[in-house]
Amino acid sequence: MVEGMFFTFGSAFEMWAFRVAVIALASFLIGGVVLVTRPQPEVIGHPKGLFLLFMAEMWERFSYYGMRALLIFYLVQHWLFTDSEASVIYGAYTALVYITPVVGGYLADQFIGQRKAVVFGAVLLTFGHFFMAFEGNGGQADPIINVFWLALALIIVGSGFLKANISVIVGQLYSRTDVRRDPAYTIFYMGINVGAATASIICGYLGQTYGWQYGFGLAGFGMLLGLVFFVLGKPLLLGKGEPKDPARIKGGKEWGIYGAGLAMVALCWAAIQYQELVGVVLGIFGGGLVLYVLFTAVTKLPSEERDRIFAAMFLILTSIVFWALFEQAGSSLNLFTDRHVDTQGVNASMFQSINAIYIVLLAPLFAMVWQGLARKGKEPSTPLKFGMAVIQVGLGFLVLVWGAESVGVNVPTPVIFIFLIYLLHTTGELCLSPVGLSAMNRLSPAHMASLIMGTWFFASAAGNFAAGLIASATGAEGVGEEAGKQVVLGVYSTVGWFAVGVGVFVMVISPLIKKLMHLDTIVDDTVGDDLEGQAGAGLEAQEAGMHPATNPQMPGKHEENR
Repeated sequence: MVEGMFFTFGSAFEMWAFRVAVIALASFLIGGVVLVTRPQPEVIGHPKGLFLLFMAEMWERFSYYGMRALLIFYLVQHWLFTDSEASVIYGAYTALVYITPVVGGYLADQFIGQRKAVVFGAVLLTFGHFFMAFEGNGGQADPIINVFWLALALIIVGSGFLKANISVIVGQLYSRTDVRRDPAYTIFYMGINVGAATASIICGYLGQTYGWQYGFGLAGFGMLLGLVFFVLGKPLLLGKGEPKDPARIKGGKEWGIYGAGLAMVALCWAAIQYQELVGVVLGIFGGGLVLYVLFTAVTKLPSEERDRIFAAMFLILTSIVFWALFEQAGSSLNLFTDRHVDTQGVNASMFQSINAIYIVLLAPLFAMVWQGLARKGKEPSTPLKFGMAVIQVGLGFLVLVWGAESVGVNVPTPVIFIFLIYLLHTTGELCLSPVGLSAMNRLSPAHMASLIMGTWFFASAAGNFAAGLIASATGAEGVGEEAGKQVVLGVYSTVGWFAVGVGVFVMVISPLIKKLMHLDTIVDDTVGDDLEGQAGAGLEAQEAGMHPATNPQMPGKHEENR
């Protein structure tokens, strides 16, 4: 044990990780306040509204990832669900988090505008995170568990309204031809990863060391700060994100939209308790969506556009495999780290920060590598990158299995293998997520852009739900620690080799899929313009591109393509 000034830590490494996270969070908070309160309309070449959005998003991600780092432990250790039950609940929760932004983006686009949607979402999230701090006595017989279900439902719907729209406002601060757009999204996504990395460390430590209410309570406080920043900084948004047609929400209609949001909360409150219904809904609607898209492609589109839809569907199905394995991080891998890894005195939930830290370090490197290869005409195709991504996520599990078995199942697994699995999963994510949303838009005819994007996110939701089912297979209560560890490693070995096989198959047939994409004949007025917020797509799966709206075409584009 190591005594700090105010806290007691399990090791010096845990103490310094906590201190660095606190210093980083405080530095960005102070820096953001300084920037948005300067008298100039722009700072470091960008409108001050960008830094306001940075601050709001940083605190929203802090609250979300702070809660996420603790959730599987809260389910197992406080509410006393089995590993299998907790994993399915976790999978249903993350699946719903992927579905609701489609609705939140639509309601904002058609009725209330992005700014009001973000405020409404932030209010729901603030209540949801604070409700998570109501512990009760624990156990499923405790009536306070209903407050817990309500908290999850509020967070699900709040994310749907906020996440679908805040990155869109970033794009609205800049014209389509403004060269500052991509740097602006780089700054904005730094906020995402600062919030995600620091929350996992700070909230994870407090929740597992001093009590759940402290971890969840701090997450709620972070969300409240984000809401305050966003509301007080409204003038800095320069009128962006307002309703396109204010007449549509006059006469109490705006409150009807908020009422619909609360109805979604009630629906999610029920769904999260009956997780099998989430799977049924995903199966029926997702399958129906895919069939409708394919039917439309076959019966109504010319041959090249039809081929592109087939290529998009192939990429979508591949992404399900990736997310089903990648999303083990918050459930089974979190539990494995807690029980079977020599964490050197560090709370397991704090390891949830590794992915965000790797993203910050590696994303610029990947961008430079892809650009360098593109200049030489050697950049891998989108389907080839997808195959590489699935192989890497599979190799991550195989490396962990090898590391655990090499030292003996009855010996705690060295922590280096946790760092390695997250490294391989992050490099895989950077091969798939940054190009996935962009590919969906490039391959979609303008009149089908929203439909294809909806299919993409239903697939992401399906991947998250499948992740819960895979994690539930690792549950081995009552068989002893060593046997339980062997069960987890057996599942990880199976899914690892399966992923490698799928990835190799995708890479082998990638030339055929690339041919179906007909990249040489794509023109702007065929696919519509980029999705709002697409420039930042990929640094987090739920971020930019959620919003289905397309931007107006730039003047002169039709003339250029004639």
